[in-house]
Amino acid sequence: MSTNTLPHTEKRAMDMNEPVVVGVGAVTPEELVRVARFGAPVRLSDEALSAIGASRNRIQALAEDPRPVYGVSTGFGALATRHIPLEMRAQLQRSLIRSHAAGSGPEVEREVIRALMLLRLSTLATGRTGVRPEVAQVYAGLLSAGITPVVHEYGSLGCSGDLAPLAHVAMAVIGEGTVRDADGELTSAAEALAAAGIEPVELKEKEGLALINGTDGMLGMLVLACHDLHKLLSLADVTAAMSVEGLLGTDKVFAADLQALRPQPGQAVAAANMTRVLAGSGIVASHATPDCTVVQDAYSLRCAPQVAGGARDTLAHAERVASFELASAVDNPVVTLDGRVESNGNFHGAPVAYVLDFLAIVVADLASMSERRTDRFLDVARNHGLPPFLADDPGVDSGHMIAQYTQAAIVSELKRLAAPASVDSIPSSAMQEDHVSMGWSGARKLRRAVDGLTRVLAIEALTAARGLDLRAPLEPSPATAAVRDKIREQVQGPGTDRYLAPEIEAAVQLAASGALLDSAESVVGKLS
Repeated sequence: MSTNTLPHTEKRAMDMNEPVVVGVGAVTPEELVRVARFGAPVRLSDEALSAIGASRNRIQALAEDPRPVYGVSTGFGALATRHIPLEMRAQLQRSLIRSHAAGSGPEVEREVIRALMLLRLSTLATGRTGVRPEVAQVYAGLLSAGITPVVHEYGSLGCSGDLAPLAHVAMAVIGEGTVRDADGELTSAAEALAAAGIEPVELKEKEGLALINGTDGMLGMLVLACHDLHKLLSLADVTAAMSVEGLLGTDKVFAADLQALRPQPGQAVAAANMTRVLAGSGIVASHATPDCTVVQDAYSLRCAPQVAGGARDTLAHAERVASFELASAVDNPVVTLDGRVESNGNFHGAPVAYVLDFLAIVVADLASMSERRTDRFLDVARNHGLPPFLADDPGVDSGHMIAQYTQAAIVSELKRLAAPASVDSIPSSAMQEDHVSMGWSGARKLRRAVDGLTRVLAIEALTAARGLDLRAPLEPSPATAAVRDKIREQVQGPGTDRYLAPEIEAAVQLAASGALLDSAESVVGKLS
């Protein structure tokens, strides 16, 4: 699956050219999305520049000390026992960046690279890394000029930081390697920096190490995924409500007093959303009578709040972990508040890797339930009076039969993507780095999973809209009717078979852009 359909929420009312100010405190998720996805420029606060300068003074003093200090006057990793003489230390830092820029495979998406750059800049701004202010200024300059270093899919083990991805960015900082300019054109870093009036950096003691020792890539992807999943979880409540309605299910099971018997917070939110979306449904009212023979609905309808609610609670946990990481200064060695330079293990990506894997699990399960609801629409034995496969002339027409196949194929891949990356570890650096997190891999597969969930929910919405139309003259709720009508702007209603792929893609784009959710919220207000 591609990651090109990840939900891109609407730009905020604020001027997107207003810079994000990076200080000694944490970057917020909202600021990260503005910079990464919408290209907002950045600048460093005076406080941050002062803190950076103060810690650099400490590193400079150690650089002149005859005693070896890791990363300042020694080699790296398993080569840390080698003491590096003063005249070779600039070469040491250049060599570190060049050798660690060893990525391979397809280019990583622009928004991921910008997120990674912003988060590395945020750590530099804490004053805990010992770089010079001009190094941090180059990161701010690259982001503001829209210059994006080329970073490759493979290369990070998620320990000692996202080394290879960060090294590819650092290559651009020293004026080497390949970048894409603000127009997306591939060019050399030297040419792009010159055109933007940015002076490349000649790295000094410890600076190369400070540019690559962080969890910034996996954290950036986690924050972007969390941002997107908020919208998708609300959309999942909407599509589930559409399916409940179109399949002649009941909304009584979503009542607040029933949800309160099991006080899981996310479950209550999902049930309340579904109740609001179904309010005023003529279809639901048509069978809410004493003579209705259906005792209870299938799990995929009745238990939708329980699954979507569990996903919400998992997302809340992931965001809590992300908030701690956003407030972190990850480097090794690190300049402490009292001026010591100490080795540490804060670059290990385990906390982030675990929640990346956890989110991939709930995404797969949420999509799996959505696919089951779609399948019920197509089965004449279970769809309560709708034509087989919602076809116009079953047998001649196949209706949405293969749309469900597409869903099933995606869900199958989502289940494979749900296999955790964080349980794997391949030792590296001559067994010095003998346990790694694989957090970058977890983040990459979560991006694919979020894309897959978007597609599965879009197909459910497309199928449910057709089911609602086929219930005429019964009227759907105002909210579900608004979603159906938004789809009808791009896709015709029931009829003979048409070329289905473009209709699915139109629905995917409506889901990814937030237009389907916006349609429901235009009737019922903001969903939680």
